[in-house]
Amino acid sequence: MKDFLPPETSNPHRTPGTALVTGATSGLGAEFCAQLAARGHDLVVTARDGQRLAELAARLHAQFAVNVEVLAADLVTDEGTERVSARLAQAARPVNLLVNNAGYGLRGNFADNDLGEELDHLRIHTQAPLVLMHAALNAMGSGGGGRIINVASVAAFTPRGSYSAAKALIVNFSRWANVFYAGRGISVTAVCPGFVRTEFHDRMGVDKTKIPARGWLDAPSVVRQALADSDAGKSVSIPSVRYKLATALARIAPDALVERLARRGR
Repeated sequence: MKDFLPPETSNPHRTPGTALVTGATSGLGAEFCAQLAARGHDLVVTARDGQRLAELAARLHAQFAVNVEVLAADLVTDEGTERVSARLAQAARPVNLLVNNAGYGLRGNFADNDLGEELDHLRIHTQAPLVLMHAALNAMGSGGGGRIINVASVAAFTPRGSYSAAKALIVNFSRWANVFYAGRGISVTAVCPGFVRTEFHDRMGVDKTKIPARGWLDAPSVVRQALADSDAGKSVSIPSVRYKLATALARIAPDALVERLARRGR
């Protein structure tokens, strides 16, 4: 079961609790579930597909002997975000780690895309995480603290249409929240990977042969680094040295050059 290997390292001093992971059925979401379960966390797994969630829950319970609660919800809808927010707010069954991972990409540029699709895309990447963070921050503040991990992207540091704009919002908000809520025992980390070998680009119909092999990361290493940086209380996690360098260069290079290079991944 290669997709559900335990992490290489963990924090032996941390007491596991319950983690809620959105977009849990594939890619980084599934990997977060596996590594958190290996650390001893019980899980609340949420995504749109209830059948895939049930299969994931059974697999995780069998391998790691943790409790896994299934919560099917579409975070593009008010009903979906309200269901997950209500679960985060339950003081009797506290969630001490929220992983905002749900999301997808759009092909094409902003003006050529359907406006409704663009607004849904913005909602899944910005409104839904903010709604869930609002519920989690209030519950964690009353319950003794916790952690939030927001899956963003190195695109946040590049001019790359509405996707990069949405991720930039999440990165900036996470940086502020990590400072502001530290006194309440809450840390907030934005994880900013580059290209990761998951279903994300396949669903977009991206020609992955255009992306150099050295540009790809694997999901287990991204999640291991994300959890380590969250353990350390860092506000931003950029997995791999090459993407740390890329984001540093993106901040000083001309916008036209950065946009052209970023477009190769679309």
